[in-house]
Amino acid sequence: MTSQPHPAGDTGTTPATSTAPKIWFITGASRGFGRVWTEAALQRGDKVAATARQLASLADLTAKYGANVLPLALDVTNPEQVKTAVAQAHAHFGRLDIVLNNAGYSLVGTIEEASLDDIRAMYETNVYGAVSVIQAALPLLRAQGSGHILGTSSNLGHVTLPVIGTYCSSKWAFEAIHESLAAEVAPFGIKVTIIEPGAYATEFGSPESLRFAAGLEVYTDFKNHFFAGLRSMERGDPAATPAALFAVVDAELPPLRLFLGRHNLPAVRAAYAERLATWEAWEAVANAAQGAN
Repeated sequence: MTSQPHPAGDTGTTPATSTAPKIWFITGASRGFGRVWTEAALQRGDKVAATARQLASLADLTAKYGANVLPLALDVTNPEQVKTAVAQAHAHFGRLDIVLNNAGYSLVGTIEEASLDDIRAMYETNVYGAVSVIQAALPLLRAQGSGHILGTSSNLGHVTLPVIGTYCSSKWAFEAIHESLAAEVAPFGIKVTIIEPGAYATEFGSPESLRFAAGLEVYTDFKNHFFAGLRSMERGDPAATPAALFAVVDAELPPLRLFLGRHNLPAVRAAYAERLATWEAWEAVANAAQGAN
């Protein structure tokens, strides 16, 4: 794992943690990882501004956790609503320690099948919505001189699968944005971590988390085979993930990236081994393209 740059005077030889109660702002808190992590944070005594498109989906959190949770209706594709929600959460709790960009969904369809409108709509949530939250939060975090931005990506931010290639592309963009962000905000005392889950038994496969492109008959057999493979895939237990998340947010020097699950690292190792072998095999061609200078 690659940690954030070490603060001046800190060699990073002794990992330090802080377990003081924290204040979170979480998008997509109504289901999936967002719901699991929201409840886990509240259960450990933290406070959470929990957001979702439908406020009613968060009503039980208020009943259970009272003043420790602030439910907010939020559509991350609406930048003005994002600004209002972030400001409201900050004013309500007095600060924001962790901003967790978790809202997102997958577009299912081959590259030929996916319409440009469908792809744009997915990017509005998965990429532009996340950027809107970051841009709304940064002035407040800079004024505090602290904060930790988390982004829920995927192992598919490093490798790809067919049939959900456009979704994979949104995660590659998400990864690049957060990696650049980490370098840009480190001087202000703000940390960034990309959370990269593998396959988990969440509601991510539900109709609320999937959109389907109009199908073409020529891909039917290919997609049926692909879906059969997905159904047989081992899935992790979402309830096992909060401890990893808390280890990151409590660390003085958190990593830039954190995989969740045991299948991600072997898959990424294999992908990069193949890429390096290809680049090396074509190195002479690439070097010749440099020119004579």
